[in-house]
Amino acid sequence: MDGKIDLLTLISLIVAVVLVLKLRSVLGRRSDDDTQRIERNRAEQQRQARSAAGGGTDKVVTLPRRDRDDGGPAQAPAGVSVAEAEERIRTFAAADPTVTKGMLDILKLDPAFDPEHFLAGAKSAYEMIVTAFAEGNRKALKGLLNRDVFEGFSTAIADRESRGEQIDQSFVGINKADILEAEVKSGIASVTVRFVSQLISASRDRAGVVISGDPQKIKEVTDIWTFSRDISTSRARQDPNWRLVATQASN
Repeated sequence: MDGKIDLLTLISLIVAVVLVLKLRSVLGRRSDDDTQRIERNRAEQQRQARSAAGGGTDKVVTLPRRDRDDGGPAQAPAGVSVAEAEERIRTFAAADPTVTKGMLDILKLDPAFDPEHFLAGAKSAYEMIVTAFAEGNRKALKGLLNRDVFEGFSTAIADRESRGEQIDQSFVGINKADILEAEVKSGIASVTVRFVSQLISASRDRAGVVISGDPQKIKEVTDIWTFSRDISTSRARQDPNWRLVATQASN
């Protein structure tokens, strides 16, 4: 060429520069949909990681294990003094002072006991049990309940199955969970919790017709459940699981 740039070439160069700048601005920005998708993927990965770390569904309300199996007195978890553990109990918002005393009695035998940790596990257990019962999943229930409660749940499921009925249920969530009672008797720790939850539940007959409940309506349900665990010996405390031993519906 003779060193001159004709008009067509100049226009082409300008268009190319504009396109490059346009692409860079678009590719360098993250849309709201992209952000939401990334957050969903991240939440799912975190959920899967927690599930893998927690083991199978036979874990009811799990407290930290202690790396000791001798017959000596229980020790507070590493880094936590007895005084700190007691203060952790006393500062827990218990409406009844007898509940605080009961939790302190549990703490004497099991210094790893923490009411906040317990409630977190109890909420998970509550959701698993309610869901398993609605599904008629006896296998899941067996590891979560003691023998008497399991037999009661199993009988109720069998009666439902004999009538050809099914429960159509969605667990919405737990609004509130409070510790109502706590005690130790003969080395058996028991903690009673009141759950206020929201469910969408309806029973259907063989033909799929709704015979009770409402598949479109959220219902508030209050249950009072008692969990127990043997903490009498070092060997017993090696099993960190609490199991449901009694149920009471207040509505």
